[in-house]
Amino acid sequence: HVQLVESGGGSVQAGGSLTLSCAVSGATSKSYFMGWFRQAPGEEREGVAYIDQDGGTDYTYSVAGRFTISRDNAKNTLYPQMNSLKFEDTAVYYCAADVFRLYLASGYQHWSQGTQVTVS
Repeated sequence: HVQLVESGGGSVQAGGSLTLSCAVSGATSKSYFMGWFRQAPGEEREGVAYIDQDGGTDYTYSVAGRFTISRDNAKNTLYPQMNSLKFEDTAVYYCAADVFRLYLASGYQHWSQGTQVTVS
């Protein structure tokens, strides 16, 4: 049974930084394509960044150059890093995993519980 547990959210002032973590249990994380999503109130869940099994990354335009995503397969953990945060980055952030390369939220099999990030 695959579980993703996310941590590290909180409140931060604009221009600040936060590092999240997403721990994978019940499976070897290196087998999975990982996605990082966010959902603001009243909005659809949108993809923020993606990392494949070999460490290759993709970022949505609005966060490119400010956010990074990395993975430590030995620790079965994903590390989303957010820098130069803006008010519009306020959302609940989720990590997701699937064996296939997916860019739409609807396709993912496994999800974290989400963590709130509030930028003021």
